[in-house]
Amino acid sequence: MHLREIIVMMIGLTFSGFVKSQMTLDTLVVNDHKNVTLFFPNPIRQAIVGSADFVFSYNREEEGYFGLLQGVAGKDSDLLVVTSDGNVYAFILKYGRELSRLHYFIREDDCIGKERPMVKSLKKQPKNDVASYENSCKMLLHNDYRAIATKRSRGVRLRLENMVYAGKEVYMVFEIRNRSEIDFEVDFLEVFRVNGSKKRRASHQEIGIGPLYRYKNPGIVRVGETQRFVYVLPKFVLGDNERLKLSLRELHGNRRVELNK
Repeated sequence: MHLREIIVMMIGLTFSGFVKSQMTLDTLVVNDHKNVTLFFPNPIRQAIVGSADFVFSYNREEEGYFGLLQGVAGKDSDLLVVTSDGNVYAFILKYGRELSRLHYFIREDDCIGKERPMVKSLKKQPKNDVASYENSCKMLLHNDYRAIATKRSRGVRLRLENMVYAGKEVYMVFEIRNRSEIDFEVDFLEVFRVNGSKKRRASHQEIGIGPLYRYKNPGIVRVGETQRFVYVLPKFVLGDNERLKLSLRELHGNRRVELNK
């Protein structure tokens, strides 16, 4: 997975000053028996690694200034970090048996750019207010996004276009496109948190996340149509061993699209 794709996947952000004139990415060498510590000038708000071979641990409940890196032998990957002031930092990750450095103090000048939220006013909206949900959803649908994840099945495509965290809610933007020869009547679209693997049934668990509000939720997607809509869900943060699952089912038929992210 390329670094720029991960940047798009994060939160659907646009960047000002994304490429600096002399931008170079630091390479961090890590292994599985020592912690490499990264100290940032501002608290970490969000972070993601491009491979399961590497883990970046940080406080997801209360924003802190440092995170811990570990990794196992495998292909090189990358790490993207967004701090509370909107600065974006990116690094190349490599595995090494021996480590020459265990602590990194990151400077603000090391950032690759500054984020600019596409929807600045979401946090200012009153909570649990249908009118505010509707206004925020309208704003989200005014923007175009590169898909975070896509799945096709029997001529029907389901896309997760964007996820925006706003206070105690998560706004998820979806798109359904019907390129089959039959209209697709929507029975439901469910969102699950999945922990574990299906191969180990004892540890596999799916937890449904019920939406607080649906905006322009389609009842039917006719042949050749594309429909976009938004779910508002209670805020959730996936753990290191969790993934997101979307299940779209047809009302009068057996077509199903299941998307895992």
